[in-house]
Amino acid sequence: MELYNEFHIDPKLAALAQEAEEQARGQFAKIEANQRWNQQKMLAAFQKARVSESSFTQSTGYGYGDRGRDILDEVYAAAFGAEDALVRYNFVSGTHALTVALFGVLRPGDTVLCATGTPYDTIQGVFGLPGREEPGSLRDFGVVYEQVDLLPDGTPDYKELERELTQDCKMVYIQRSRGYSLRPSMPVSEIEKLAAFVKSKAPGCIVMVDNCYGEFVEREEPVAYGADLMAGSLIKNPGGGIAPTGGYIAGRKDLVELCSYRLTTPGTGRELGCTLGHNRELFMGAFHAPFVTGEALKTAVFASALFSRLGFSVTPAPEEARTDIIQAIELRTREALIAFCRGIQKASPVDAFVVPEPSPMPGYDSEVIMAAGTFTLGSSIELSADGPLRDPFAVWMQGGLNYPSGQLGVLLAAQEMLVSGCGEL
Repeated sequence: MELYNEFHIDPKLAALAQEAEEQARGQFAKIEANQRWNQQKMLAAFQKARVSESSFTQSTGYGYGDRGRDILDEVYAAAFGAEDALVRYNFVSGTHALTVALFGVLRPGDTVLCATGTPYDTIQGVFGLPGREEPGSLRDFGVVYEQVDLLPDGTPDYKELERELTQDCKMVYIQRSRGYSLRPSMPVSEIEKLAAFVKSKAPGCIVMVDNCYGEFVEREEPVAYGADLMAGSLIKNPGGGIAPTGGYIAGRKDLVELCSYRLTTPGTGRELGCTLGHNRELFMGAFHAPFVTGEALKTAVFASALFSRLGFSVTPAPEEARTDIIQAIELRTREALIAFCRGIQKASPVDAFVVPEPSPMPGYDSEVIMAAGTFTLGSSIELSADGPLRDPFAVWMQGGLNYPSGQLGVLLAAQEMLVSGCGEL
């Protein structure tokens, strides 16, 4: 394996990396096949929506008649296989998009049932879970939260769901990605099965998916296979590393319309909202998204292959099918987790000289360390790694705008651990 000598990679580590890359070839071929399919699907979506130079024109003030904004919604709806989509730069995060969707369709007295166990840390305060009863949460507005834990193998507990699911349940909520857990992420095929099960027991129940980290990993999205609604962030997969901020909601047309009333005001909905010149980068990000997602997946598979060879537990394993871009590695000690993140930071094009340190983070119950030398602050389609400082001291790595730089980041993370005495060849 030929590596640029500026980074001084240990020859033994480089040799091990060569073996890991060879092991990953089969997975790379599958990823590239999906990458090609999704990229062609995105091109077809652009052509169907008749994207033109005028689609990039900025609007100000109320944003009435912003054709580009409306056409971007059409592009995402077509690419996702959805009836409709709401794509806006002023969604500040994936959690914000999810929150707008939840408040858009749930009403006081409704019950929402989470079918995938305890959700990700930052959404817990939105539901108002015990210990996270934030002012303005769904709980504060009289929405009842119920939960069914996953089985030990990470699959849905259909027996328990059948006991919990009643005609009074307004929504079943599914978190596709693993979050800060080591359970497997949920493939679209399982979401399809789960959605069909829910509809058979409660036909009017809304099935909503937190789709963060999952877009364009498989050939289809949850809303094309039974989910009614999904939401995510543009600084993850669907923004292609170009969108500087934003999020989306996609799914059934009537539900997306309700969400638009929550985003702006009842009665005006999606008709308002200027774009301030962001249209071009949002369109360009969408177009690049399928390719960039594939590059991030290849980076994750290589990391899995390398760190399993170094003796660490990894999930997914190198040969496992992928349904999101996240790679979890159990590093076992606080020191190893810190060293890994510092190595990732050294591979960054931005702020490579910065040394990550653990610190408290809003929405988390322990110190967190994060490495992300990104062009867009917090972008996790760019190479990044983070983890809470708690047992089993696992790191969750994601992103990589292109595989060569992503692979080097993984190597520098491994090398930093070796130099720090947290591993050996």
